[in-house]
Amino acid sequence: MWTGDLSTMSSIEKIALFIDGSNLHATSKALGFDIDYRRLLGEFQSRGVLLRAFYYTTLIENQEYSSIRPLIDWLGYNGYTVVTKLTKEFVDATTGRRKVKGSMDVDLAVSAMELAKHVDQIVLFSGDGDFRSLVEALQRRGVRLTVVSTLSTQPPMVADDLRRQADIFIDLAELRQRVGRDPADRPGSREMRQSPQFLARGAINRGDPVE
Repeated sequence: MWTGDLSTMSSIEKIALFIDGSNLHATSKALGFDIDYRRLLGEFQSRGVLLRAFYYTTLIENQEYSSIRPLIDWLGYNGYTVVTKLTKEFVDATTGRRKVKGSMDVDLAVSAMELAKHVDQIVLFSGDGDFRSLVEALQRRGVRLTVVSTLSTQPPMVADDLRRQADIFIDLAELRQRVGRDPADRPGSREMRQSPQFLARGAINRGDPVE
């Protein structure tokens, strides 16, 4: 496995981004900055032919307002394919704490396997060790896997077996200057109020069953 900068990626590579929304959010928070999703998209559009940028997250069923709704609405209008799932909130009988039951791992894995034949590289934004088997399966299909998470926190946000399985590991801390935004400069005050800007999602043949 090589650990290094994304600048070595070929400009003609076909790339797809798969973002585990909750995991990336937790990782950026642990590093003390917010993700600027406009800059993130631009960063990878400059690295090759970006075919898709998927963002996966859960929404709590019957919740009147979700703090993540403005973000996912903005992402959907600005070049991302947003995939959501309704989950249930419950109270743990043992601890008395509120918990959310639900995961997007299977949805992400299925989409990645379907898209594998169309791309040269998949960039996975997650440190979840449950994705190690997915990474291995995609590699068997000839896809290079980059994992973006961090080793810069204590404990690290990336599972060791996932990091070792990846072809390339990028520490999110190294991308801060290119895709980050200070938490004090949140999009709610500026970016979310801008008119939607439709960015090209890439050119996959319309006959290909990858939507």
